[in-house]
This record gives sequence, structure tokens and C-alpha cells, in this order.
Amino acid sequence: MRKVIKFLLLIVCTSILVELSTSRGALVMALPPEQDLPEEILRTQIITTARSPVDGKPLTAGEYAQLQAQLQNAPPPKLDPRIQDQVFLIRLRKTLLQLFPFLDI
Repeated sequence: MRKVIKFLLLIVCTSILVELSTSRGALVMALPPEQDLPEEILRTQIITTARSPVDGKPLTAGEYAQLQAQLQNAPPPKLDPRIQDQVFLIRLRKTLLQLFPFLDI
């Protein structure tokens, strides 16, 4: 009989603790912060500023378009062949370690 009473007391205490812990944060998580704009409003806004992909500085829309045109016309920089070889070896090592983790090269 004592075991049954202890078991019931344990169930009641546990259910009370679970209810208190879950209901405490429900009010906080129900609504987004007041300064957060709804997605519907953000979707209708026209973006007139951008950031440079080169150095991250703020640009106007015209400056951004000019920079994109310049980047498309300029050829991509070439890497030193030694650096290309090092990158290849690092990628090869990573692949081998995924296939054979016991090697630890």
C-alpha cells in the first residue's frame, strides 16, 4: 500500500513540475518581438542599398550595378600552381580520412 501511495505522489509531483516548466515560456514564445516587421511588408519593400561583394561597404543601386558589370568583365585571378597543388592535396587527404578514419595521416 505504501508503494502505491509513493508512486502516486511521484506521478503527481512530476506532472506538476512538467506543467510548470512548459507553461512558463509559452507566453514569451507566442508572439514575435514588436520591432520585427512582418514578412508581407518586407516583401513589398524595394531594396535601394546594397553591400559590395568585394569589401562589404554600403553602395547605392547604381554603384552596385556598375561594380557587378566591372566584376563580370574582369577575368578571375589565377592562383599560383603551388597553392593549387596544396589545395588538391588537402582535399585528397580529407577524402581519404573520411574513407579510412583509422589512417590519421
